[in-house]
Amino acid sequence: MNTPPTVSPQEWHVAWEQMLVKEKELTRARDALAAERRRMPWMAVEKDYRFEGPNGPASLLDLFEGRRQLVVYRFFYGPEVTTYAEGGSYPERGCVGCSFGADQVTPHPAHLNARDTTLAFASRAPQADIQRLKERHGWGHIPWYTIPEDSDFDSDFGVRDWHGHNAFIREGDRIFRTYFINGRGDEAMGTTWSYLDMTALGRQEEWEDSPEGYPQTPPYEWWNYHDAYDAEPSQEHLEQTARALDARKDGGAP
Repeated sequence: MNTPPTVSPQEWHVAWEQMLVKEKELTRARDALAAERRRMPWMAVEKDYRFEGPNGPASLLDLFEGRRQLVVYRFFYGPEVTTYAEGGSYPERGCVGCSFGADQVTPHPAHLNARDTTLAFASRAPQADIQRLKERHGWGHIPWYTIPEDSDFDSDFGVRDWHGHNAFIREGDRIFRTYFINGRGDEAMGTTWSYLDMTALGRQEEWEDSPEGYPQTPPYEWWNYHDAYDAEPSQEHLEQTARALDARKDGGAP
């Protein structure tokens, strides 16, 4: 193996500072991309998509759990899954790539929920199999729904034959699709920040370049222990979100 040279601490620090310039450029480029996502047009969701959850039938609106935003990941787990790696196939295992990704879902849902956002998985498997798989792999913190056999949800949103994340926002009972990430883009998913950065409202912090009127609060101040957040979004946050939606109606947002 042809390794890099060994240098002194001083030389190493100089090399690191040179790389840091590029690291910061990448961070700024990522922030700029997220800002463009927040200006994407919205697509109205016209169909009444139905799911099966651990508590029975659910609509797409139900998947929001009362929050403003929703990110749905299409996890390949169902009769369509064959053996991808050692260890078996359905129902013992899901897609190995999707399972790899699920292991990286590190945020406690309370942090996303504090930004009025819900994360959910959806698969073709029945709930009994999903619950067993969640228990086996320690994925109990992820809300996970069954896509019925007669549903067009996965084909309508680009994930019938491939995995991917779809972001939605609601205005009352009206639902809009706001963004989509799949392929190698899914590699970066799994943190609170990666999910928020793909949503229409973003991280909702004051430093972000967002359309006028979007809900924003000071960074750091909204962060909390996962068991110490308020059960519901603050009234101020709800009012800011309402103003953002009003601005959109008036042409001040995407």
